[in-house]
Amino acid sequence: MQTLKLYNKLKDFPGGRRIFTWGVCRTAPYFASIRPLTEDLRPGYARVTMKKRRKVENHIHTVHAIAMCNLAEIVMGLVTEVSIPPGARWIPVGMTVAYLRKATTDLTGSADVSHLDWSGDGNFVVPVKVTDTQQQLVFTADITVNIKHAGASRAA
Repeated sequence: MQTLKLYNKLKDFPGGRRIFTWGVCRTAPYFASIRPLTEDLRPGYARVTMKKRRKVENHIHTVHAIAMCNLAEIVMGLVTEVSIPPGARWIPVGMTVAYLRKATTDLTGSADVSHLDWSGDGNFVVPVKVTDTQQQLVFTADITVNIKHAGASRAA
């Protein structure tokens, strides 16, 4: 829960959400490629935005498919980290995505997992939605994470 404590400590200060997100990107450097910004984070919910800019575009000047996967993965990671019980660990083990329309604007990724019961070990699916500035759904991802609680034997 250190992640959530840090977010809550920084979120209301000028630049605090940017500093928090920078720390996340220092931990997992590949996320920095999309310059994400954590907008909301609490147990069961995360929302992260990214700007459409040349470095995340494809050849038709829309947001690249892998940039959207990257956005979905940071959302999943944050919501999972702040939602699982203390002492539990997680790792992504699969991702299924759907590209629903061209992403021509800045994007917002969100995940609501308030319905999940994280108390057991095993695989859990975190659904992530990505919308454009008109609130149109442009991309979805179902990311499977494997959860192990303290004292549980590790998966091979």
